[in-house]
Amino acid sequence: MTMPFYVAPEQMMKDRADYARKGIARGRSLVACSTADGILLCAENPSRMLRKISEIYDRIAFAGVGKYNEFDQLRIAGIRHADLKGYSFSREDVEARSLANNYAQILGNVFTHEMKPMEVEILVTEIGAEPSGDQLFHILYDGTLVDETGFSVLGGDAEVVGQRMRESWSEGCTAQEGLMAAVRALAGENSLAAGDLEVALLERDGPRRRFRRLSDDSVTEFLAS
Repeated sequence: MTMPFYVAPEQMMKDRADYARKGIARGRSLVACSTADGILLCAENPSRMLRKISEIYDRIAFAGVGKYNEFDQLRIAGIRHADLKGYSFSREDVEARSLANNYAQILGNVFTHEMKPMEVEILVTEIGAEPSGDQLFHILYDGTLVDETGFSVLGGDAEVVGQRMRESWSEGCTAQEGLMAAVRALAGENSLAAGDLEVALLERDGPRRRFRRLSDDSVTEFLAS
């Protein structure tokens, strides 16, 4: 009788974490930051068809990095959850905190119980009446939930991009200043044009639905001013 193959649980978790981190790091980074005008989300994404940033509900946006098919499944699940809760109770009952907790449980269960972890990091943001009320929930591949303040960086070389963002971003900046800081952080020593970026804004003041995607022309105008 042959002995079953054994791997220590600590080693198994480490291998899964290394696998997920390597997959996520191969992608391009994404930055979100709180501004006086709302929450700005900016991703390096030259594709015009595949979106990293999208609307979840009235005041809530979703962003993901890593394997597109995996974080898009999470996006769709989040929309269904929000729609069902808003329909069953009221639209005001749909909040980013509960949605982020659900995402954390899903990713944590997959990481612990499935053979392959999801190679994704996601961000759930909700706009507040004031910048101090903005919520940015960063959920990692293993279900770890981080409540970010001010700005958040996902994917790619997040540590380096985050350091650049700390040097460029300032509390209370306008959406234009936030976009310029995000582009500087993403670009580093390179240059990024509007066609290389995907940009959206959760507007602080506006109609019921606050999510607005910025066109290439709008991004170019922002960066040129």
